[in-house]
Amino acid sequence: MRFQHKKLASGRWNNLSFFEQMANIGSEVERTISWKEKGNSEYSKHALERAFELLYLTIDDKKNKERLKELTRLREVLIDFFYCNNQFSSTSELWKKYFYAFSYAARVNR
Repeated sequence: MRFQHKKLASGRWNNLSFFEQMANIGSEVERTISWKEKGNSEYSKHALERAFELLYLTIDDKKNKERLKELTRLREVLIDFFYCNNQFSSTSELWKKYFYAFSYAARVNR
């Protein structure tokens, strides 16, 4: 895999807390949604690729092994929302609320 986040992929990502990791994924998901709403499918696609890259790094991080079920379900539902038929009935607002909690926790735990 060719990483866009080269420094993070080289191990720096694993130094972040789980909340910080999820908050960063959420930032990319929100960028994806924002660019999609603005009609810029190219930027939206790139933001989503970055979100999945960070999600894969989070899944691979050994400290998150107890959260694998949540992380792999997250990947499944994001794929469904952005690429498939949205059988889980996700919304942009739902994603913003889901990731907001991680952003808040990351700030509180600094």
